[in-house]
Amino acid sequence: MKTLLGKKIGMTQIFAEDGTVIPVTVVEAGPETVLQVKTVETDGYNAVQVGFEDQKPQRVNKPMTGHFEKAGVAPKKYVAEFRVEDGETYEVGQEITVADFEEGIKLDVVGTSKGKGTQGNIKRHGHHRGPMTHGSKHKRLAGALAAGTYPSRVFKGNKAPGRMGRDTVTVQNVVLVKVIADRNLLLIKGAIPGKKGGLVKVSPAVKASK
Repeated sequence: MKTLLGKKIGMTQIFAEDGTVIPVTVVEAGPETVLQVKTVETDGYNAVQVGFEDQKPQRVNKPMTGHFEKAGVAPKKYVAEFRVEDGETYEVGQEITVADFEEGIKLDVVGTSKGKGTQGNIKRHGHHRGPMTHGSKHKRLAGALAAGTYPSRVFKGNKAPGRMGRDTVTVQNVVLVKVIADRNLLLIKGAIPGKKGGLVKVSPAVKASK
């Protein structure tokens, strides 16, 4: 599996041995605890359910409280499930840490992009603005959306103002520059989606070139 839940801490830079500056994103990944192991015999498929980051007991509802007590672990703030082929190799209560990752490998990182609220067509879709002189009253409007007599209607799917951001975004083949195991930190080259403190999923790259 080797999929870790983590929090985006922010960005910084480190120096390579030859003095090259490498921009990196710091992710506090794990440790995550195995809450449940699902198999074909019991659930119809193989998967592992994990929990990340401790949560106050009063913030957990009764069904999830019972679920955590059955696993014998403290309540967790985030719970996720990942498909695996060898579920029998995992045990309830087992901890998965950044020690499973090696420096230099390529990763896929999934996060939720920053929400921008309602935005106009220029910021949201990169449209050009109208003329700014000669009495123009058409500076940042959307422009013509349909023809005249035919088809005399606006087609569906036109790019228009609306909600922007807060989408699930995946960045692929980013390099894991450094692992700081004693602090549960991954230093990933470049930027990853999301705000500071946002939840991310880190896993080995699916399309990494050999």
